[in-house]
Amino acid sequence: MAEPIHWVRFTHEGKDGFGVLQGTSIQVYEGDMFEHPHNTGATLPLSAVTLRAPSSPGKIVALWNNFHALAAKLDVSLPEDPLWLLKAGTSVTDPGATVRRPPAYDGRIVYEGELGIVIGKRCLMADEAEAASAIFGYTVVHDVTAGDLLRKDPNFAQWARAKSFDGFCPFGPAIATGVNVSGLSVRLVLDGVERQNYPISDMVFAPVKLVSLLSRDMTLMPGDLICCGTSVGVGSIKGPVSTVDVTIDGIGTLTNLFEL
Repeated sequence: MAEPIHWVRFTHEGKDGFGVLQGTSIQVYEGDMFEHPHNTGATLPLSAVTLRAPSSPGKIVALWNNFHALAAKLDVSLPEDPLWLLKAGTSVTDPGATVRRPPAYDGRIVYEGELGIVIGKRCLMADEAEAASAIFGYTVVHDVTAGDLLRKDPNFAQWARAKSFDGFCPFGPAIATGVNVSGLSVRLVLDGVERQNYPISDMVFAPVKLVSLLSRDMTLMPGDLICCGTSVGVGSIKGPVSTVDVTIDGIGTLTNLFEL
């Protein structure tokens, strides 16, 4: 199997661009990342750019109860269909960015390290073969949650609100294509202490199946992000300043500072 390709977006001297990460440099491309990108032949040192979230999703689909181990811990039944919500597009922030407490919220900030799927072409009512071809690649996601909002109103679970504050969806630093995620694990480290380390193979709905099923509910478009849900080890970021690293070997490490 060929080595994975790691696509990144960046800003350099006030201009946005994208390319392929190669060690400590970026091979610069132009055009459309998802459809016949053109290699310009130029390179930039990684130290000279600011990395951005590697896609600009039209929508962010986030999963709940998608891991067997967490369902068992919570003593809830496994879902028959994917249980999903939408996060606001304005929740996206960059790898390396500082995430700050929302001014209107003073409760718990919960970390959730996750696998992310990035869609590469329009996908609707897809079978699994079509779904597989619609997946551009995989990324690392930190699906941040305002934990005390979820059930603040006993009549309405506020999942979208709790997950949609500005900065509550860091992802990146790259989208890895050509990677087999079935044998990988998600590892989250908070201030140097490992808090999560769980296998992607424990997913209730594996990536291709998940994309196929979601495409029956909505049209998936290039750049859309699917946050695959988290597993055991979820907890709170204490602050006042904390560093969270989420790593999936073969895809990358997403690092963000939290000022709470």
